[in-house]
Amino acid sequence: MSVYGDRAYEAFFKGYNCSQCVVVAFAAEMGLTEEQALKMASGFGGGFGRMREVCGAFSGITLVFGALYGNTDPALKTQVYTQVQALAETYRTRNGGHSLICRELLGLSQGPSSPVASPRTAEYYKKRPCPELVRLAADILAEYIEQHPLPARTGKEADHAAV
Repeated sequence: MSVYGDRAYEAFFKGYNCSQCVVVAFAAEMGLTEEQALKMASGFGGGFGRMREVCGAFSGITLVFGALYGNTDPALKTQVYTQVQALAETYRTRNGGHSLICRELLGLSQGPSSPVASPRTAEYYKKRPCPELVRLAADILAEYIEQHPLPARTGKEADHAAV
């Protein structure tokens, strides 16, 4: 487990969605404030707007990966896609070989028809795998960063990350 996994896990119990939990854990590394990170990831929770599609924790991995290792050259898409697919395989393997689909991870037959978030109650937290999944996602990212060190930031980037 990593400090990032702990941050993501704790954020879930503050009421943030799965994507927000992962992204906020890496806010400083992306040169963002926590508020910016939370806003950026807010629509990805619940499997994209509570449609129960792509898992929010994995969406968080993808957002952070893109911010830290992405590129602006269309010719380099394959490099990014290759790494995202490798991260997806790691995430699936470590969560027991399960899907990247939110509804499948939650054991639901279909996505809900309502965008209204479920109340965060003790019962809600007890039946959700999400706290462990956001921890797992953040731990996977932390390992990736350790294995693929980021260049040191200087000047304005470093100043902003310290906020």
